[in-house]
Amino acid sequence: MQIIYEDNHIIAVNKACGEIVQGDKTGDITLIDKVKAYVKNKYNKPGDVYLGSPHRLDRPTSGVIIFARTSKALTRLNEMFQDKDAIKKTYWAVVDVLPEDEEGTLEHYLWKDEGKNKSFASPKPKKGARFCSLTYRHRASLNRFHLLEVELHTGRHHQIRVQLSKMGCHIKGDLKYGAARSNENGGIHLHARKLEFIHPVKKEPIKIVAAPPKGDPIWDDLIKIKELKES
Repeated sequence: MQIIYEDNHIIAVNKACGEIVQGDKTGDITLIDKVKAYVKNKYNKPGDVYLGSPHRLDRPTSGVIIFARTSKALTRLNEMFQDKDAIKKTYWAVVDVLPEDEEGTLEHYLWKDEGKNKSFASPKPKKGARFCSLTYRHRASLNRFHLLEVELHTGRHHQIRVQLSKMGCHIKGDLKYGAARSNENGGIHLHARKLEFIHPVKKEPIKIVAAPPKGDPIWDDLIKIKELKES
């Protein structure tokens, strides 16, 4: 487990692919459990450790996730994650097709099939569907894969995965949304790269950045190309 930010009010982790944030039917140990154990051990906390979860990441996704260490911070973070303008959320996605336009905004109406745990998107309003929006920008390319930087404007179930798939760009390893094959580790190449917001208690600007999974040649090569382009 990689802690990338902590203070008395919040703690942020660079979540690994396959880690689960909160408990489900698998019964696997959760990221919340791991962070509680870390806090209890580091600060010699007696009894139960308080930890609140204002947002989630899909199990196969990696990247920044924040937990609240106090009820005050949790209440304010919950409000901030409901306000589309309060937190800037940046993701990196590795896709199999280069978009026709190197940057653009995608707008759809999204609905979730609970039985399949899968979302669907339509360009037109549909009963029960909720509006969703993101902006993407092409950052680097290899022979077969392309790095897109995505800024989320709304936070819907599997939003980036379904919207990019609707555009014909499938995230590497994401069989559920059209990828040709799975990744060996069961994860997908979608990474929550950065969160920018005003600290819920200190009221100071804060930026939390998470490095992509180490030792992955696709991530490594795309980032090298991106950095060369920007240098």
